[in-house]
Amino acid sequence: MILVPDTSVVIDGRVTALIEQGEYRDATIIIPEAVFTELESQANKGREVGFSGLVELQKLHKMKEEGLINLEYVGIRPKFEQVKLANGGEIDNMIQEVAITHNATFLTSNYVQSEVARAKGINVVFLRSEITDDFVPLSIDTLFDENTLAVYLKERVAPYARKGTIRESKLVTIRDTPTTECELLAIAKECFERAEHHPDGFVKVEMPGVTVSQIGSMRITTTRPPFSNRIEITIIRPIREISIDSYNYTAALKERLNIGNGGMLIVGTPGSGKSTLEQNIATYLSSENYIVKTIESPRNLIVPDKITQYASLEGNISETSEILTLLRPDYVIFDEMHRSEELAVFADLHLSGIQVVGGLHARSVSDALIRLANLVNLSLIPQIIATMVLIKDGDISELYGVSTSFRVPAAFEKIGDRHVKPIVQLTNIITGVVATEAFHYEGEVIVTSNDGIHLAEQELSKTSQLINAVPAEDIGTNSVSMIKSAADDDDAFQTTPSIHTMPTYEVTDDNPAWIILEKEIQKEICRFTDDDIIVRMINDTKAAVYIEDADVPAAIGKAGKNIAAVVSKVGIGIDVRPLSDLPDRDSSTPAVSTGTGAIGAFKIRSEKKQLALICPEYSNKIVDLFSGKEYLFTATVDARGEIHLARNSSIAMEMIRRYGAGEELKIRPVD
Repeated sequence: MILVPDTSVVIDGRVTALIEQGEYRDATIIIPEAVFTELESQANKGREVGFSGLVELQKLHKMKEEGLINLEYVGIRPKFEQVKLANGGEIDNMIQEVAITHNATFLTSNYVQSEVARAKGINVVFLRSEITDDFVPLSIDTLFDENTLAVYLKERVAPYARKGTIRESKLVTIRDTPTTECELLAIAKECFERAEHHPDGFVKVEMPGVTVSQIGSMRITTTRPPFSNRIEITIIRPIREISIDSYNYTAALKERLNIGNGGMLIVGTPGSGKSTLEQNIATYLSSENYIVKTIESPRNLIVPDKITQYASLEGNISETSEILTLLRPDYVIFDEMHRSEELAVFADLHLSGIQVVGGLHARSVSDALIRLANLVNLSLIPQIIATMVLIKDGDISELYGVSTSFRVPAAFEKIGDRHVKPIVQLTNIITGVVATEAFHYEGEVIVTSNDGIHLAEQELSKTSQLINAVPAEDIGTNSVSMIKSAADDDDAFQTTPSIHTMPTYEVTDDNPAWIILEKEIQKEICRFTDDDIIVRMINDTKAAVYIEDADVPAAIGKAGKNIAAVVSKVGIGIDVRPLSDLPDRDSSTPAVSTGTGAIGAFKIRSEKKQLALICPEYSNKIVDLFSGKEYLFTATVDARGEIHLARNSSIAMEMIRRYGAGEELKIRPVD
C-alpha cells in the first residue's frame, strides 16, 4: 500500500498511531516536500502545529529505521509565493498531485481536502479527529496537588508552583532538577494534542511564539523564541469552585444586577480574581433565568453549557457585537477590555439595551477612571457604566455607583473656588460616601479622591495665592498672552498648552521610566532647536522642557500645533519654557524690544473673576504678546479694545508673575 499524508494528518499524529496499532505496517509512506515546507514555515513562526508536525515526521523516520514502514521523500520544494498562498490551498494541491503521480491513497483529516481529492478521482482515507473521554493522565498532572494554583516550567530552571488560595498563596520549588528543552517540547506537544481531542478542550490562541490551550479547567500557555528568550510553559488551574454567595457585599451586588442598573465594571489587578467573579456572576444570572452570553478573546471563563461563549469574529470584536444584538441576550459578560475598540463595543451593547458586565485591569477605581477617560469622553462614562466593583485578593473590596453631578468639586471648595463644573463621581454603595471625583480643568482630566488630591488642589492653591497676593490697584501697564480669544470662562484654555508658575524641579535619575521619557522628549523637541534641551519630569504625566528663549515659539507652533503633536506621541503633558527660567541658571539677558512692528504697552485691570488687558488702539485685531523678545501667546482684542482672561487660569497667573518680576511686557499686532 502506498500512502501520501497531508499536513493535517501529520500534525494530528494519526499516521504513527495507526502504524503502532499495526494497520499500516509495511506500507510505503510518501512525504511530499510540500509537507516539510509548510511545517517548517509554521515552526519558524513559533506555532505549535509546526513543531508537532516535525516531531511526527521524526517518529516516522525512526519507524523506518526499525523496519516497520518504507519511507520516501518526493516532490519539489514550494516557492515562497506558493507558501504565502497556503491558506488558499496551493500547498494542498501540490500534495494531491504527488498522490496522483504515484497512484497512492491520500490521507487527510481535513474534510474540505477529502472532498476536493475525491472530486479529482483520488483514493481518499478521511481520518476524523478522535474525540474521546478515555485519556491517560498528562505528564503535567503529576506536578499538581489539591493546593496548587499554577505551575511554572522554564528551560534550565527548576519547576516551581504557586500553592494556597487566591487570598493567600506562596511560590514553592517542586523539583530540584531543571527542565530541559526536550522535556518542554514533549509537554507542549502533549498538551496541544490533548486540547484538540479532549471534549472540553480547544486551542485558544496560536500565534508566532505563543500557544494558549484549554483542557477542562486547566489553561496551558506555551511561549518560545522569539517571543520569549527560552521555552516556557505556564499551567493555571482553579483549585475549588467559588459561588457568588461567598463574596463580600453579595446582597448589594445581586441587587445591582437584578435591577439592571446600567453597565457593571469589575476592576482589579491581574490575578486578583476578576475572571472568577465574572464567571460566578454569569452562572448566577443564568440560574435566575436570564439569557447570558460571553465575549472572550481568548475564551477564558468556565461557565455552564447553557451559556454560549463567543470570541472575535474574523478577528473583529465589533462584528461579534453585531451578532449579539441579533441574539437579544439579557446580559453579556465581557471578560477583558484592553483597547478603545473593546470599550466601544461595551458601550454600544449597553446603549442598545443589553446589560453588560466587563473586566478592566487597574489597581483602584481611581486608576480605572483615568484609564476610561483616556479611552472615551469623560462625560460618557456614567452613560455606559453605572457600577464599579473593586476586587482584591479574590474578594470584593468595594462597590461604587457611577453618576454625574453639577457642583463645585471638593478640591475647589478647599481653596475657596466656587466654579460649578460637571463632575463624574464614584459613590460607595455601602457607605454612601463620594469616594472619587473626575472633572475637566484646563484641558486635562483631574481625578481626586477623599484620601488625596491628585493634581487640582496643588495647582489651584498656587493660583489662589498668586491672585490674592496682587491688589487690583497695584496692577499697571504690562503684557500677557493667550493662544486664542478667551471670555470669562476658564474652559477657553482647554486646548492650549499652559504655562504654570515655575517651582524648582529636580532631575530624578533613579526613576528608569522618567529617564526613558526624558530622552524621548529630547528626541522630539530637537526638531525645533539646535541648542540645549533640558527635560525635567514634574510627575508621571507631565514634564517641563527648557530651550533657548528664541526657539520657544517654534516649539509651541501656531495655536500650539507643534507641541500638541509631541504630547500626542509621547503620551504625557509638556510645558515648554525658556532656558533663562531654568532653576539655578544665571541669566544676564535683559528684556529688550524686538525692534519690529508697532509695539506698545497696555493696561491691566483686575476684576473679581477675570483680568482684562486694555489696549483700545488694537480693537478687533489679532495681537502677539511678548516678554522682551520672548513670545508668550496670541489673542484677539474685542470691539471694546480688551482681552479677558479667567482669573484662575494659569495664563493669568503667569502674567501676574512676570509683571511682579519687572519684566517688560509688550504687544504687537499680527500682520
